[in-house]
Amino acid sequence: MNEKYKSGFVTLIGRPNVGKSTLMNHLIGQKIAITSNKPQTTRNKIQTVFTSEEGQIIFVDTPGIHKAKNKLGEYMVNVAERTLNEVDVVLWLVEPTTFIGAGERHIAEQLGRVKTPVILIINKTDMVKKEEIAKSIEAYRKIYDFAEIIPVSALRGENTKVIMDMIFKYLPYGPQFYDEDTVTDQPQRQIVAELIREKSLHALDEEIPHGIAVSVDKMTYRKKGNIYDIDATIICERDSHKGIIIGKGGSMLKKIGTNARYEMEMLLEAKVNLQLWVKVKKDWRDSDFLLKNYGYNKKDI
Repeated sequence: MNEKYKSGFVTLIGRPNVGKSTLMNHLIGQKIAITSNKPQTTRNKIQTVFTSEEGQIIFVDTPGIHKAKNKLGEYMVNVAERTLNEVDVVLWLVEPTTFIGAGERHIAEQLGRVKTPVILIINKTDMVKKEEIAKSIEAYRKIYDFAEIIPVSALRGENTKVIMDMIFKYLPYGPQFYDEDTVTDQPQRQIVAELIREKSLHALDEEIPHGIAVSVDKMTYRKKGNIYDIDATIICERDSHKGIIIGKGGSMLKKIGTNARYEMEMLLEAKVNLQLWVKVKKDWRDSDFLLKNYGYNKKDI
């Protein structure tokens, strides 16, 4: 075994919308975390694995740390806060600003309870002038003692190599946890469900997306013809939402299905026969039973 080999767990935190999934996809080089400009996109711990000569990084993409409003919110906050103590490095992603609001201060407070080294990543540097970035670094230095501070543009992939170097600097020495060809430990069904949810988020109006979940009811593979048959249901909270998701003459559901199928075929390297349904389950976000049913299990946190 290479004694210089490093391996460990890294989590990416930050308020919703700050660009965590975009950064994650850049660092790994493959689309896994779903991206959307609507908050609350990531709900479960997504583990993504990066393997190189130097070592192996297992990324744990936590849900955003925020104050909970309902049972789904509580679940997400618990997952996020517990993860901070279980990893070797924390990456905290923020936007370049000198105003540090309550959300950011809440995160700094949570970080004050952990001993893990924290690397501050100031994202979206392509949006502001250089002197603004310097002021932002100063402002953040005052609220927390960071191991490193790195300005980046996740969208353009600028400075992302520095992040990898810094992660390796703080990772412990040790053997690989996963084989070289492992990119994620998420079951394929879950990734398929997330893809459908992502495409729904992109296609629908602001007020609907938080209230949708996706359950994959059937996923079977036919070797002859290299085809996956996938049946999935989009669950929403209101009858009025159901109509919007289906769209005029089924047009919206067709659009979601077409977009999702395209990415599934790339991911699964096979043809996909996708059937989508829409069901209304009122207040599923406040029901322990339904949360568990859609893949959010309290025992997992």
